[in-house]
Amino acid sequence: MLFKRIEESLRNALEEVHPELKGSELLVRKCPVVKFGDYQCNSIMAVTKRRGGDARRVASDVAERMSKDKSLCESIEAVGPGFINFRIRIDALESCLNQNRSSSQCFVEREPEPRTIVVDFSSPNVAKPMHVGHIRSTNLGNCIARILRFIGHRVVTDNHIGDWGTQFGKLIAGWKTDLNEAALDRDALGEMERLYRKMNQVCESDRDALDRARSELLKLQKGDEANREIWQRMIDLSRLQFDELYSRLDVRFDETLGESFYNDRLNSLVQEIEAEGLAERSQGALLVFFPDDAELKNHPAIIQKSDGAANYATTDLATLEYRSKRWQPSEIIYVTDGRQQLHFKQLFRIYRRWKPNDKVRLNHTWFGSIMGKDGKPFKTRSGDVIKLADLLDEAEQRARKIVEEKNAALEEEQKKAITKIVGIGAIKYADLLPNRQSDYVFDWDSMLSLKGNTAPYLQYAYTRTRGIFRKFDGDIEVLRQENEIRLAEPEEVGLAKHLVNFPLVLQLVIEEYRPNYLCAYLYELAGLLARFYENCPILKAEAPVRASRLLLVEQAGTMIREGLGLLGIQVTDVM
Repeated sequence: MLFKRIEESLRNALEEVHPELKGSELLVRKCPVVKFGDYQCNSIMAVTKRRGGDARRVASDVAERMSKDKSLCESIEAVGPGFINFRIRIDALESCLNQNRSSSQCFVEREPEPRTIVVDFSSPNVAKPMHVGHIRSTNLGNCIARILRFIGHRVVTDNHIGDWGTQFGKLIAGWKTDLNEAALDRDALGEMERLYRKMNQVCESDRDALDRARSELLKLQKGDEANREIWQRMIDLSRLQFDELYSRLDVRFDETLGESFYNDRLNSLVQEIEAEGLAERSQGALLVFFPDDAELKNHPAIIQKSDGAANYATTDLATLEYRSKRWQPSEIIYVTDGRQQLHFKQLFRIYRRWKPNDKVRLNHTWFGSIMGKDGKPFKTRSGDVIKLADLLDEAEQRARKIVEEKNAALEEEQKKAITKIVGIGAIKYADLLPNRQSDYVFDWDSMLSLKGNTAPYLQYAYTRTRGIFRKFDGDIEVLRQENEIRLAEPEEVGLAKHLVNFPLVLQLVIEEYRPNYLCAYLYELAGLLARFYENCPILKAEAPVRASRLLLVEQAGTMIREGLGLLGIQVTDVM
């Protein structure tokens, strides 16, 4: 990784010329203005400020020391209030490309000290269809897990499904009195949702129905065999439909541990927290107060309700404790919508008090909402929440029309495969493209367009690289073994410099878990590749130049494929 080599040289130079300063704190990033250089360090100012030093002088000293080594950079310049700009040597760039020409690791060096990281995402509720709101957590969590694994960390993905709670009393009561078995066979989640809605409505006006639902819940909680059997069937049927959707989305989990998994720990957990003086009774409920926290002091957390029941906070504390003991992770990432920010702030504060020696990093990676063109939450025309299965179906139907228009001669099986890849890829990319904390407008036309920053545009850019190799009449393996990349034209150099920055982009993504940086990188790559095609003939070029450009195209194609793969998006050789 070129930027890492510059970073290492930079840190060594600082510690040589100014040993009183910490070189480990210096970072190298892409230079924001291309005409000034390829990379830039602007962290010398922060390092010197703590010691009262002169950032300009320190930057000048470091640049002068680094300039003695000509092997990596053609120019190293101290500028402004303490910046250092670096312009990379073309031969160093060529060397990096040629070392990577037979690898799909895309210049990324595996993490030398891998960490164990738990990623909690998706989390649907049993007996309810997954809806459009689940797409963001599922996409974002899947992408984070893929990137962390790609760079070498040990990742555990855990789908914390909602399979316990008061709703099951109403569901079981409805199951016993009003279940339509034929409807259950056709659409299990749809039938269970109908039962719950009906019983919920009945319980609002019928006290006897409400008492019956409470009685069924109590029997379930006490282990009644019949109710446990119904409850387990609800879970099994729900998971079948969940897994079908996850298969369509190409999402997999290492664990699926629902809320019920932690039930046996809840009573003793509450007793521990109360005995340690971390919570106090108020009107029969057990609460944790945060008097020293300006943000939380007016928002106490309920650990046990006045009727003795546990809640989300209790279960989440038990979940956190279990994950920390079982996997001993260095970090646990929760991927949920922004409305749960208060809950996770409370949860993390309580856990720190309860387990002060546990150094696990706790990270709430939250996201905004999906909006319709009217600026309101994205729903059907009738105002209902859109089911995720229906959304994916529509995406494939719309993608099918595009495939028919662009390449009607394809075989039917090819059309089906491409339709799925393009349709579902379009939804995923549109969801990951914005800053995750922003709301975004769901727009079928823009996300399925072959122009602009969309998945179909990037997928087409990949198919174009494959099309070039279908016209190439040589052996690709021989091409790799007997030739090297040599850069001469500005478009070749620009494309090459962008390719080697892939590890830097992944580092930026991981720092704040923002996949939109990767989307922006891939879009820029596709644009640079298009300009390269326009200005640099490939198959019609003379032999040594042709080989070099083919190898450059192959690396660009690999980068698009692997980059989209990290976003959870597949590619196809033809479109």
